Amino acid sequence: MSPSSRAAPHGLLRMRDFRFLLAGAAAGQAGAQVTLVALPLVAVLELKAPAFQVGLLTAAETAAFLLIGLPAGAWVDRMRKLSLMIRADVVRCLAMASVPLAAAAGMLSMAQLYVVALVTGVATVFFDVAHQSYLPQLLPREQLVAGNGALETVRSSAQVAGPGLGGGLVQLVGAHLAIVADAVGYALSAVFLLAIRRPEAKPEAVPGASLRKEVAEGLRFVLGHPLLRVIAGTTGLGNFFTAVLMATQTIFLVRVLGLQPAAVGVMLSASAVGGLAGALSAGRLAARFGQARLIWLSALLSGPFALLWPLSGKGAGAALFALGSAVVFFGAVVYNVAQVSFRQTLCPPRLLGRMNATLRFVMWGTLPLGALVGGAVADAFGARAALWICAAGFLVVPLPLLLSPLRRMRDLPAPAHAVDDDARDTTDPRQGAAPGQDVTPGQDESVPVA
Repeated sequence: MSPSSRAAPHGLLRMRDFRFLLAGAAAGQAGAQVTLVALPLVAVLELKAPAFQVGLLTAAETAAFLLIGLPAGAWVDRMRKLSLMIRADVVRCLAMASVPLAAAAGMLSMAQLYVVALVTGVATVFFDVAHQSYLPQLLPREQLVAGNGALETVRSSAQVAGPGLGGGLVQLVGAHLAIVADAVGYALSAVFLLAIRRPEAKPEAVPGASLRKEVAEGLRFVLGHPLLRVIAGTTGLGNFFTAVLMATQTIFLVRVLGLQPAAVGVMLSASAVGGLAGALSAGRLAARFGQARLIWLSALLSGPFALLWPLSGKGAGAALFALGSAVVFFGAVVYNVAQVSFRQTLCPPRLLGRMNATLRFVMWGTLPLGALVGGAVADAFGARAALWICAAGFLVVPLPLLLSPLRRMRDLPAPAHAVDDDARDTTDPRQGAAPGQDVTPGQDESVPVA
């Protein structure tokens, strides 16, 4: 990692548009983390939903990545990323606001929660793909690790503060009213994104292009690259078992460990401290150990701590759950920063949307499947049994990485298109830009495991 890359966070914060991108990410993530606690508690406490229905709700939140993940990338590549993110925020705000309104009218049901989760998930697909494709337009290649680290820091900070705030709000005003915070967060995110001044050209249409051809091109790029293939497979496996956890943790904490809503929020906030530590240290760890080596080391060393989840108990034993989550999420965020930055560096600008969407389809398409499995196992055998399956899965996750060429590498290779760009005259930062793209320093952002 170059010295400029290590010093980049300070320089990035001096960039006005990047500050607004970062502020938008903070607002949206804070609201989303409140809902991470509040929405399942609406189902568990107010609608008395059984474990399988809670798992189905988690599946609905992520089903869009499986249903529209592939074509979303081709659509995003045809659109201005910033305006698309703003529209997605507005949709998510309105969907979340419908929950407290329906509850006030005495009409709230699990069916509505499923619809809200699905609509929000569809908007999130477009937002996330556009967001990760927008960052390389704002930042030069050597600052992508620092930019992704800054965005992961914001996300991890929201994961620390948001669940505690969400649990406290649920305790004070009820689960359905706590969701107002999420609607406000998405509204603020849209306002901050609207403040970004940097113009964005609409991508030029490619003659003879079709949705099928563009989707196929994204698939060929991802599946044709050996390192992308193994990263996609590993992350998809990790996300499957993460979804088992997400579908069952509220049931486990409330009905098995007997925690009150405020304690559930504090528990999840405490576990997120590990993610924040990972975001803050990812750049330094990549410089010391190498970006390629860090990808497999982070998964290998943090995975065994997932065994603490099913081993946790009532009272002081609940701290084991937080400790396991803290270490596992530390490793996940370090892994995230390393592999997302590599993906953004590797891919030509015109394919960024399709590359990110294809990877999200593979990586996040396993989330609804894991949620359904987690809910079904918890319904049939109990939430602790589902957590044992989850913990065993995290022990297996690093195996594809250890059997891949990454095991013998310290640093990731520079992409061919980046080498060609570096060989050109660098006095004009726009030289070599793809049609409809702009190459000016600015910023990006990134997100279970991305």
